[in-house]
Amino acid sequence: MSHNFVLITSFTVIGACFGLFGCDNDRNSDLICKNNPELCSDLHKDSWCRFEKGDLIRHRYALKQSSSPTGKQLYQQLIYLEKYSKCIELAAGVQHKINTDRTRDRERAFAVSTQTLSELQETTRANNEVHLAFYRWMRFNDQAGLAIVENTYKQGLLVDNDIITQLAAYYVRVSPNDAKTLYLHLLATTKPADIDPDWFLALASIYRQQQDSEKEYLLTRANLLISENQADEQQLLAIIKGDQALASTLDSQAIELVSVVMSEQFANSHSEALLK
Repeated sequence: MSHNFVLITSFTVIGACFGLFGCDNDRNSDLICKNNPELCSDLHKDSWCRFEKGDLIRHRYALKQSSSPTGKQLYQQLIYLEKYSKCIELAAGVQHKINTDRTRDRERAFAVSTQTLSELQETTRANNEVHLAFYRWMRFNDQAGLAIVENTYKQGLLVDNDIITQLAAYYVRVSPNDAKTLYLHLLATTKPADIDPDWFLALASIYRQQQDSEKEYLLTRANLLISENQADEQQLLAIIKGDQALASTLDSQAIELVSVVMSEQFANSHSEALLK
């Protein structure tokens, strides 16, 4: 498979819906394929994996409009291609006794997608843009990639929440104070709809390491307030040795913490100062 084929058919950018086509995703994909058959010729023909296939098609089309793909765009392409390849691998295992050509078509699509993914991984291996370095760290435990991510963080240039979240999770084990800084940054800068309740649990685990039981309790309670997790109240109370009066105070602080985070007022708040 040629390098140009990978470039033409595989690169993607984020975007769920384009104004040119509206929001009817299946019709969008069909129209893109009709007008740009080179973007779809390597994909399977039937309706299996339609979301993964549709995302890949729309993002291939979006990238076709771009003259020079960014590192972030290439990273996104790797992710979309991975999702498609994993889905079509499962679909290829479904055997059709009558329409055997469908099985063969899916097997062909899976083989091509794995080859395309492998080639794109190889062509981006020397690209040190932070998203691609992050990808190599996550997929291949590439320590040089991790070093690039860490240097970007230390320079104050790391802004992607997905990368920050993974780096923070890594730091929980190797550098708890850096992890704390990153999680507090996420709570201070993330839109309410994108807040991950697990960030509170991660912070709680850091304070557990540091034997600060009150903050561990506070953050565990905050997680429970904005997640679907169920509490074992006896175990939760045991964190602070059964102190009911203290629990009442910390519960109020947890409510305030969640309130300022979800109203985008956490930065420079009393709650933030309490957790530093």
